[in-house]
This record gives sequence, C-alpha cells and structure tokens, in this order.
Amino acid sequence: MARPWTWSYEGYDPAGERLRETLCALGNGYFVTRGAACEVLGDPVHYPGTYVAGCYNRLTSTVAGRSVDNEDMVNLPNWLPLRYRMCPADAAPGPWLSPDHPQLTEHRQLLDLRSGTLTRSSAYTDEAGRRLGVEERRLVHMGEPHLAAQRLSFTADGWAGTVEVEAAIDGGVRNAGVARYRGLADQHLRGWEAGSERPDTMWLTCRTTDSDILVALAARLRATPARGVTHQTRLTVLRAFQTVVLPLAPGGTAVVDKTVALYTSRDPAIESPRRAAVECVIQAPHFRRLVASHRRAWADLWRQAKLEVPGDAGQILRLHLFHVLQTLSPHTAELDVGVPARGLHGESYRGHVFWDELFVLPFLNLHLPQVSRALLEYRYRRLPAALHAAREAGRAGAMYPWQSAGDGREETQQLHLNPRSGRWLPDYSRLQHHVGSAIAYNIWQYGQASGDSDFLQAKGAEMLLQIARFWASATSWDAGLGRYRIRGVVGPDEYHDGYPGAAQPGVDDNAYTNVTAAWVLMRALELCDTLAEAHRRQLFERIQLTPDEPERWADIAHRLHVPHHRGVISQFAGYGDLAELDWEGYRRRYGDIRRLDRILEAEGDTVNRYQASKQADVLMLGYLFSPSELAAVFHLLGYPLDEDTWHATVDYYLSRTSHGSTLSALVHAWVLARVQRPDAWAYCEEALTGDVADVQGGTTAEGIHLGAMAGSLDLVQRGLTGLETREEALWLDPAPLPQLSKFAVRIRYRRHWDVDLRIRAEQVGIAVPESDLPPVRVRLRDRSFVISPGTARRLDLPGP
Repeated sequence: MARPWTWSYEGYDPAGERLRETLCALGNGYFVTRGAACEVLGDPVHYPGTYVAGCYNRLTSTVAGRSVDNEDMVNLPNWLPLRYRMCPADAAPGPWLSPDHPQLTEHRQLLDLRSGTLTRSSAYTDEAGRRLGVEERRLVHMGEPHLAAQRLSFTADGWAGTVEVEAAIDGGVRNAGVARYRGLADQHLRGWEAGSERPDTMWLTCRTTDSDILVALAARLRATPARGVTHQTRLTVLRAFQTVVLPLAPGGTAVVDKTVALYTSRDPAIESPRRAAVECVIQAPHFRRLVASHRRAWADLWRQAKLEVPGDAGQILRLHLFHVLQTLSPHTAELDVGVPARGLHGESYRGHVFWDELFVLPFLNLHLPQVSRALLEYRYRRLPAALHAAREAGRAGAMYPWQSAGDGREETQQLHLNPRSGRWLPDYSRLQHHVGSAIAYNIWQYGQASGDSDFLQAKGAEMLLQIARFWASATSWDAGLGRYRIRGVVGPDEYHDGYPGAAQPGVDDNAYTNVTAAWVLMRALELCDTLAEAHRRQLFERIQLTPDEPERWADIAHRLHVPHHRGVISQFAGYGDLAELDWEGYRRRYGDIRRLDRILEAEGDTVNRYQASKQADVLMLGYLFSPSELAAVFHLLGYPLDEDTWHATVDYYLSRTSHGSTLSALVHAWVLARVQRPDAWAYCEEALTGDVADVQGGTTAEGIHLGAMAGSLDLVQRGLTGLETREEALWLDPAPLPQLSKFAVRIRYRRHWDVDLRIRAEQVGIAVPESDLPPVRVRLRDRSFVISPGTARRLDLPGP
C-alpha cells in the first residue's frame, strides 16, 4: 500500500524520466530544481533544470522569415552533478555509473512530501559480481531559500577498494526543455567564470545575455569518513569540478555531502552574488542539521495549509499542494514575481505569467495572504506598462498583457507552431483581454478574505479602477440592440480567434468577457462608494478620473450585451450559427482530440468554423461566481438567469468541449458539483490526475500545470464547501460528492489563523482558535451563526 505522504517510482524507465523529473522537482519559492539524475549532465533522456523565480532573459530568433523576440525564464547552471565509479583494490577502476548504465540492477525513487526530500536508491553489479549500493538524498531548503544539499551514501558488497566521486557545477546549459521551441535561440548565459575557495569549496558565475542578471553558485563537498580524503579541483570555461576518493570496505558505507548556495544580482542586501554564495555555503550546517531545519519549515507550512482528504485523492492533493508551496512559498512574499503558469518546474510557456493566478490566489488567500498580496504587488508594479499598452491600442485605463514576464510588456508570441502540420501560424491569443478581469477579481477576493483594507483601498483600488476604465473604453454602443458591445476579443476558449473567413481576428461579445467586465465595473463603483471622501478625492486626482466616468460605468454595467441562442448563453455573438462538428467521427479517427485545433489545421480546416471549445468558457462564470451571485450579475444586466437556463447552458457546452487544457476538467468538476452531481466525479478524477498521469500527452514533462493543481485544492476548499468570503462573513453551501463526502480543511480568515472546517455528508463542523479577536460570522445557506474564538460548532446541513 502506498504511504499517504510519499510519491514513489519503482524501476528505471527512460521514457518516463522527464515526467518523473517534473513531479519529483524540489523547490522553496525562490528556486526549483527538477528531479533529474545527478549522475549525468543532461542528455536526450535527462533534463536537469534550475529556475529562479523572476529570472528572465530576452533572445531574438528568426521564425518563418521573421525576427521574433521571446523572453524566457532562464535555465540556470546545474548544481546536481555527482557521478561515481567503483575502484576495486584488485582491479582497474570501473566505468562512471548512471541509471542508463547496463550495470544497473535496482532503482527506485521516493519523494517524501512531509519532509520535502527526494531519495534515489540504485544498485550496480559489475561483471565480477561486485555490487555497489548508492543512495542519493537531496533537498532544496524551505527555510533558507538560497541553500540546497545532497548526500550520497555508498555501500560495498563483495569487494573492497575505493569509490571515486566527482562533483560539478555545470554552466553549459541551455533552454532546451520544450521540443517545439528547439528551433529558437536558447543560449541565455554568457561570461562564465569558475574558481575555488578553500580545498572543499568551488564556485561558478555567469550572466544572462540581455537582462544582465549575475548568477552565482557555490558548492561545498565533504566526505565521511574524512580521514585520508583529499580534494582535487578542476576548472574549465563552463564547469567547476571537485573529485574525492573514499575508502570502502566490504559491507562498509561511505558518505559524500554536497551543499550548494545560489544567489543572483536581483537579491537584496548582498555585496556580490559570488561572495554571498561562497559565504553561505561555507557557513551552512552539516547535512543532518540542514535536514532537521528543512523539516521544521515544511511542518509549519503543512500546519498552515492543512488538508485532510482520505484515500488516493488525498495523496494526489498533497502532491499538488506540495508543488504549489514549492512554487509560491512565504519566500515569494519577498520577491517581485508573478504566478508562472507551469510553476518553476520547466520551460513550457517560457515561464510566463498568465491568468492562471485566477485559479491560484483564491487558494492562497486563505492560507498565505502575504503571498497573495505580493503577487498582486507584481501586477501593481507593472500598472504603468498596462496603462501604456492601453494608450497604444487607443484605449483608456490599464490593458494588462495576456502573457507577462519581466517588465510587464506583452510577451505573447505572434507565431505558434502546430506540431502536427509543422506550420508556424499567427497567434492572436493576446486578444484575451479578460486577463484584466482576472486581476480585478483577485484583488477583490483578496480584500474580502484577508480584510487588508490598506491594500484594497490604495494599490488595489488604483488597479481595479484602471481596469474598469479600460473596459468602459473598450465598449461601443449598438443602437439597434440598445446595448453596449465589446468587439474583437478572444475568450477563455482560445480556439475561436476569429470568424470564418474574416479579415480581422477576434470575436464579438464573448459572454465571459462581457459578464466579467460588467462585474468589474460594478465592483469599481462599489469601491468608489466605500472610500473615505478625502481618500477618494486623492485617488481620483492621482489617476485623473473625471466625475462623469463612474456615471458612464454604471450605465455600461447595466447594459452590456450578453448573446443568447436557442435558450442558452452564447459563447459569443454568432456562436450558434457555426457548424456542428462530427465529434464521434473525429474521435474514431484520432482517438485523443483534446487539441482539436491542431488536428483541423493539419487537415486544412479551422476550428473557427465549428461549435467546438478547447476548454470551459461560458461555464467559467459558474466557476467564479456562486449560483446566487451569478444570477444577481445577470439580473443587473437585465437578463434573467434561472436554473433551467443555466442547466441547459451547462449541457450545451458539455457536449461541445474537447478539454484541451487541464483547467477545463477542473472547471467542469466545479460547475457539475452544483448542477449534475453524478457527472462531476469523472471530471474531478481528470483534474486530479492531469499531471500525475500526464493526460495531455507529454506536457507535464515541460512543467506542472500550477493553476490546475491549485484549482484542485480549491475545488475541495471552496468548491465542495461552497465557501465564500463576502459581506464580512464566511458563507457556506456544502455540496460534497459521494466520492469526497468526508474531508477537512484549515483556513486563515482575516486575522483568525487555523480555522478548521470539517465536512461530513450531512454536517459541517467549524472550530475557531482561541484569540481576543471578534467572533466569526457564518452564513450556512439561509441561516446565520456567530462562532466565538475558542469554540466549535457542528451544524446540520439542510436538505436539498
């Protein structure tokens, strides 16, 4: 039986190695290192990668005869290399060993989620029957963000002699982890220098080619037993090496510890990255003490983000939480970084920041609100770039980019490769302006959950009002409809980037875009009303907001067009007029049709002609808003939204979605838990296994799907509990599934730490920790309760 706090693999599988590297990556919010084998520098099977949050660099490539700039999260020098070989006393030294060597006879690896360590165990047997057992244990320290460490333990069986160990820092790395990017420029580092400091310490420095970030790594190598062990240092242009030779008796064990420090010139309070790295690694404690302090840091995180779900689902959710916390830890609160869509685990999407924070921050708000605020600060620092982008587009306010990285400019590629056809195609995904609504939604949700009025009424308000101003400027009046319209956008679906045969890209009146734009305008008006008069006047003067602008916002917020057809909400104007796709025919021909857009383009067709969606679009509204809140927004827009209309809409798109994104199953699970409970579990399972089973066919090897992982946690935390934070209260409307009818979560609500929620099929328990804070107000469907600190209540759930 699998242990609930571990993730393990038995045997060595070269074909699955890159997936394992992603899922066994270790990190601490400052940097993450993939779980690659330490015995190799990198080859077609293994892809070691180390990524520091916010470390980007820009390169220019030639694509289809055009010069294209791309800014990438940089693969930094590899600190993992530790190779070894047997040197029997009665024979010549053997070959350097690795999992790919034919002498490998046993291999397993175990990721310990509770302690944040990866253990790899191997055994090698040579032609003479000599056996060498090797165990590598590694960590990226959660308490000390610049430190990482490895321990190699060697055990001899049937022979005596020595084992030679060579450690390295490898600067000869490139960004080559995504096959479809390999025709693009990938050399992000330059100016390598290597050196040694004391007999047991080596270092390597380099710079990024364009952003000019100085990177420094230092490594300390120590052996046990130390008697008679000598260090040899070898330096090349790209690498630093140290070698030790350890005596090994039959049945005896020898140990080598490698401790590493990583700094960049982006780090505060250091004189130089090289000096900081060397001093850090020299002063670092012994491996056992590092493990102990690392475990304590993880224990504190697990306490703050407690999640108790039984069975296999619980084990997968712990893995998801582990990777979310490795990407976005308390250390993130000290950094100028956003939410990379694929974590810090690989190079897909170039490490860019998308709207995926929409699926991440609602979870963090209730556990690590200081991290949520830091991620929103990233957006605030890039508000000037968003204002500039809007002006360039002839709009007012802030037009945030679909993809962001270093300085906040639009990083979305203008061309993308279809691997099926081999053709480079125009990319219009930058027209997904709904990213602004996602930022506004997160600002509002953070304020409601944390009670951080200082942020909401200052930086948060400035961003939210500028996003509202953009939406107001993006509308046009249609006298025939008697409605405002938003034209020329791309919705969350992403498949439809234009009308069939149209000369210009974009679609009109995407329902998700329009409804969320109206919601932003409503929240902006509400925020204006709640600001103190002096503060409101100061803010309006700062952003030069004229008194007539909010008046126009109110008019737009009540009269934005939401298209409908045949009794359902239309994904966009004209969606119902598109052709129906032969879904069964395509499934018979291709099997997996998640990336239907690529299939059709390779056939010379376009998905723009069909009622076919990549992922949830209209149904995203049911993810963002509770049924009552969504109905209220539609009511203010002048549209009735009863249960029958919403259920019909869900059914309609359920049969027309290919689920080409891992976020799609998550959203469908969330929505169906309220609408069609018997059908929800299948989508829950896909959301849970999206990465561990690599359901997208190879994409997980390029990095985790951070939004899907955080979203699956939030599905339990908020989706199945119906938890909302609004109107100064915790709102609950539990809808547990039969397969997930018993679970517990711990949240941080306002200043109340460690509020425990326990859900059973017919009951919810709430415990508020002892404090001198005011009681917690709870709304359970149509009933109200007050729970004082230091008390707990069990509340019976009303019948359906």
